[in-house]
Amino acid sequence: MRNYFNYFTEIEERFQKRRGSLLLLSTLDWALIETWREAGIPLDSVLRGIDAAFDKYETRQARGRVRRINGLAWCAQAVMEAAEESREAAAGTNSETFAAEAESGFERERVIAHLESVADVYQAPHITPEAAQSTATRLRELASVLHAEDGTKFDMESLERTLIVLEEKFFAALMAAAPEELLVGLKEQASRELAPYRSRMGAVQLRQVERQFTQKQLLAHYNFPRLSLFYMSQQ
Repeated sequence: MRNYFNYFTEIEERFQKRRGSLLLLSTLDWALIETWREAGIPLDSVLRGIDAAFDKYETRQARGRVRRINGLAWCAQAVMEAAEESREAAAGTNSETFAAEAESGFERERVIAHLESVADVYQAPHITPEAAQSTATRLRELASVLHAEDGTKFDMESLERTLIVLEEKFFAALMAAAPEELLVGLKEQASRELAPYRSRMGAVQLRQVERQFTQKQLLAHYNFPRLSLFYMSQQ
């Protein structure tokens, strides 16, 4: 099974390799990857979709001049097609789960350090103090549980789900407290960046990516770090 921790980085590396340059992914690209991850699309399906999109692009390029691919969203349709093929092929089989072994990249000490460092930031917020401090308290509780379970296996998938729920709850409070003009500006920015790719995404996916984009940008605006283990330091 591919390393869960590398879901984002392997997608980025495959896109850069096929494009032939080290173009950094945009906030929109990262938001799109998150929608794939939350939808449970396997990494292999995403990589096959990227390859299929570039294979098609290169075929068209050989027949004449076409616009250069400048965003991962260009591959969205091919990724969804690859995911559907995987679902059909895997019908009746169990889906992949997290590996709890040390080689998964989620050593207990690093997870605890991540929870505690993020809790420190949420403890002294400039906005939504009650929601932020409640989040910080819960993160420290989770870190304490991991300390107490030292030497035993722990359910990484359950922990990740808990972190996603905590972030969603905090994001809802932040949305309620943020100025209207800031939220409108973020949605307008998302709409502009999504405009070139609307024909390649369904309405549901477009809404999901716009929401992920807004969430990422709003948290970054107020300097709140992400809770998910995908954002854990690799050091």
